Amino acid sequence: MEIRHLINIEDVTVEWWNDLYSTCKDIIAHPEDYSDACRGKVMASLFFEPSTRTNFSFQTAMLRLGGSVFGFSDPSATSSSKGETLADTIRMVSSYADTIVMRNPKEGAAKAASLYSEVPLINAGDGGHMHPTQTLADLTTINTLHGEIGNMNVGLCGDLKYGRTVHSLVMALSKFPNVTYYLIAPRDLAMPEYMLTFMKKHGQKYYEVTNLESTIPQLDVLYMTRIQRERFPDPLEYDRLKGVYVLTKRKLDQAKKDLLVMHPLPRVDEIAVDVDSDPRAVYFEQARYGMFIRMALLLRTTHMPRIKPPYVDPAREHRCRNKVCVTQSETYLPSLTYDADGLYCGYCDSKL
Repeated sequence: MEIRHLINIEDVTVEWWNDLYSTCKDIIAHPEDYSDACRGKVMASLFFEPSTRTNFSFQTAMLRLGGSVFGFSDPSATSSSKGETLADTIRMVSSYADTIVMRNPKEGAAKAASLYSEVPLINAGDGGHMHPTQTLADLTTINTLHGEIGNMNVGLCGDLKYGRTVHSLVMALSKFPNVTYYLIAPRDLAMPEYMLTFMKKHGQKYYEVTNLESTIPQLDVLYMTRIQRERFPDPLEYDRLKGVYVLTKRKLDQAKKDLLVMHPLPRVDEIAVDVDSDPRAVYFEQARYGMFIRMALLLRTTHMPRIKPPYVDPAREHRCRNKVCVTQSETYLPSLTYDADGLYCGYCDSKL
């Protein structure tokens, strides 16, 4: 099954992943064969929120394929600062580009944007919600260095409440066999209810724990995350929780010799610098794998035909209470809901 817009990693099938990963491996082995693969193609890079790795990774990926890039990383310099709707921005940009890569602080923004785009749209992060291409980088790292995806114990540590990378990773790993999760977080940053509902629905085995050091010996993959200052509505809450987990070389003494220590980056203080020299620390390799898998993704999306999106009726009583849901600011959006043991917002997945 082909995927036109990559909005949510849940849309990805194992077959689609295997095909994409096969292309990625060939790009890594024979990069010279792909240096003109996207010549004449244009990628729009719309970053309404700061980014280093994801933004640079996508731009580098497109340039290595021989394509071109335009866009912005400062929305204050665009018409959105004048009040232009997200829908109109996407309509305009999709008339220029062959694919759109967008990061936006509003949860569900990528889903909303895809309703108005004539070209494939790739979600490069929508608030604290989802980050599917980071997950593709994570899967590439695990597949390459662990030898398979599945049959492993995965520790997810830190900010699991606002951590869009861990939400996407869990959704992806649910498609593979025999994965057990250790959700390592303080109560205030625990995995959100919609993700626990997802894990239960898909028969995922998980343990919610608070102690990192006692959990490390059981893990095949340790996925560290930073406590994200920008996601906290109350700065005092951030100050209370920052630094709650710090991985040091000493704490790795009891870990498996083939453990993979991963991190979506940027890090702040949750991984000590002395861990960098440990061969189990693979987070910088993880970033490089992200560029290669994004090359494979862009190779696919930029060659899809342009399709005029169907007319979208305006909003009809969409009452999402999530204050950072895209529907709070883009009030014209149509009502999208789904039923999963209760009614959920089709944009941000919050329970209605």
